[in-house]
Amino acid sequence: MRLVSTRLLFPLSYCCILSNSPIPTAHGFSLGHRAQRRHPIVRQMSSSTANNEANSRTITKLDGISSPEILKHDTFLLDMWGVMHNGHEPYEGVLETIRELKERGKKLTILSNSSKRRDDIEIMLEKLGFNLEDFENIITSGDISHVLLRNDAPSLGCSNWEIISNLIQNNQRKVFVFGSGDNDESYCISAGWTLAPIQEADLIVSRGTFTINDGTTVVSKTDNEDEYWSIMERSMMIAAQRKVPMLVTNPDKVRPDASRNPMPGSIGDTYERFLWTSHCPPMGEMSEENARTYVKRIGKPFQEVYDIALHGSDSSKAIMIGDALETDITGGNAIGCSTVWVIKDGIHNVDVEEKGMQRVVDGFNANSEVTYAYGKKVTPDYAVDNFRW
Repeated sequence: MRLVSTRLLFPLSYCCILSNSPIPTAHGFSLGHRAQRRHPIVRQMSSSTANNEANSRTITKLDGISSPEILKHDTFLLDMWGVMHNGHEPYEGVLETIRELKERGKKLTILSNSSKRRDDIEIMLEKLGFNLEDFENIITSGDISHVLLRNDAPSLGCSNWEIISNLIQNNQRKVFVFGSGDNDESYCISAGWTLAPIQEADLIVSRGTFTINDGTTVVSKTDNEDEYWSIMERSMMIAAQRKVPMLVTNPDKVRPDASRNPMPGSIGDTYERFLWTSHCPPMGEMSEENARTYVKRIGKPFQEVYDIALHGSDSSKAIMIGDALETDITGGNAIGCSTVWVIKDGIHNVDVEEKGMQRVVDGFNANSEVTYAYGKKVTPDYAVDNFRW
């Protein structure tokens, strides 16, 4: 399965030249995600211009979760990593905070962008010392994506993806997987799909950034990183030419830890760029916005997770508590619920220490066209240092 580098094979499209956009490379996002999608009309702004143009609302800093502004809400939507735990242990005071909220009759729902199924998350939470009975629901991107692959999303309370529905109706169920290396094949097979080479695949599933699986060969980034990136790039090129849709089962773009390694959301962004540069004028009629319709991301900040979490209830009575502006706060703003930005245990901690809360939010908003906010201004209602009482 060893392939030559695609840097000589990838066609240099005129739209790249006209928009002054970089030719995408799959290897790009392994180096700080150089290939991040940028809209051609977005200009680069200085930090002072960015701050002046963002016009973000003022963020109210609170002492903790016990603040009346937070406790007036009935439903608490909780991110996990960066709020509740660090992957190894709960953050200080988190278990006590959950107990206090439950004693006050609050409904707690976990919203996780993990590609794993709910059962796996429950096992992890119990190992970390959490009581599963404290949570009204535990919703993972991996679970929602699995029901989409089965064309059974209404069973969870959200809508199917029409593209997958049509594929299943036409008996087209061959899938190519960018995987985590953790049960990728069984995940797809249990949903009724067969793994296949990219030349035959009807769908790409992006579950992780560690393996590439075509049902015959598994290429591991750990075993041979050069081969991994070469095959990823070649696969994206072939898929983009064929307009193969992609399901991203975790929209996060970087790991929420010190490594900041790429996550499946980065694959989705890069693949959009491959699609657009393969089919934009003069070779085709595809716009950047149209390229986005071929990539379905499941999880915060996208609608499905909130449809399931709120199941028709009043979003104004809910509050989203998370550490990431692009997923947690963007999603909360989009559905009209209050938002709490957790800083010191979260992904923006270093930036906030260096620049302050407002400058970090203003910087995000100045470039929101290249985030999941898609040009909209995002601001948390409240901020706390930690998820503590």
